[in-house]
Amino acid sequence: MDNREDSTEPPTESTFDKHAYKILVAAVLVAVGTATVVYRMVEDWSWVDSLYFATVAVTTVGFGDLVPSTDGSKLFTIFYIATGIALIATYLDVTLRRRATKIAHHRT
Repeated sequence: MDNREDSTEPPTESTFDKHAYKILVAAVLVAVGTATVVYRMVEDWSWVDSLYFATVAVTTVGFGDLVPSTDGSKLFTIFYIATGIALIATYLDVTLRRRATKIAHHRT
């Protein structure tokens, strides 16, 4: 019976773990880019205002200076914020796990 918990070798990283940072950064850029285009088209805001709102919304800052006015953009914003929070939480989880693993291996 192979008991890997007793092994002194560090666990190997999965493909996702090796490339998680790149994958998550790309996902955030795609989400913010998509939101920018949606707000530009649906709300008829400038490109700068659309990017600004997309960034403020996904970071949950919510200054309130720009507000979606159509039902479609409001529904999109709900989906977009939920997706953005999930991406940020996943990024933090991956980053903190990777640092904890490095610290644990450094101490042994």
